[in-house]
Amino acid sequence: MKITLDLHVHTHFSGCSNLRPERIEELALARGLNAVAVCDHNCLSGALETAGLASRITVIIAEEIQTNQGEIIGYFLSERIPPGLSPRETVAEIRRQGGLVSVPHPFDLLRSSRLRPAALEDIISQIDMLEVFNARDMFRRPDKILLNRARALGVVPVTCSDAHLACEVGRATMVMEQFEDASDFLHNLRSARSFARPSPLWVHALTKWHRLRRRGKRSGTSSAVPCNRG
Repeated sequence: MKITLDLHVHTHFSGCSNLRPERIEELALARGLNAVAVCDHNCLSGALETAGLASRITVIIAEEIQTNQGEIIGYFLSERIPPGLSPRETVAEIRRQGGLVSVPHPFDLLRSSRLRPAALEDIISQIDMLEVFNARDMFRRPDKILLNRARALGVVPVTCSDAHLACEVGRATMVMEQFEDASDFLHNLRSARSFARPSPLWVHALTKWHRLRRRGKRSGTSSAVPCNRG
């Protein structure tokens, strides 16, 4: 059975998103998706809540982790991984949980959160996936030498929406065979087909507004925010 998957979706548990977990399933179904990976910044709360609410789609529990050298995504996680670890430590923790390792938006030169090139070079043989297309990339310059090396090492190139807003869910997807677990997922992903459309540039302004608004609320209250940008 074929499924259509968005590998990178955020909820409001990320300070730069306004998507609530209870909306993810309806949005996914409306866009023809059978599965989503919820990858909030530095926490699993949004993914766990989405999975608990969803009954008609598969939800992969994931986390976009801010290492001390930039971001790494862990898929099929069971425990939150704290930000601030080194890339190698973060990869080791993902592996300890039986998860898969991906590097998000590595070629977007305008993203300060992207994994540093030297760090990516250092862990390239330890990762499973590399985002070669992220719908939110504004200025993408692929490193062909790194891409060729990644392919030679068996790293799977993937596309994703990096959705923070409702209109972005499903803008970049993978169509693949259904899977049972992380190992089966990675095996089936190797033969997946990609479909990609870039998000409009105005989404960046709106997510920045959400982040500033969230910070303003935090400064005016003593209650803690579940997780943050990192």
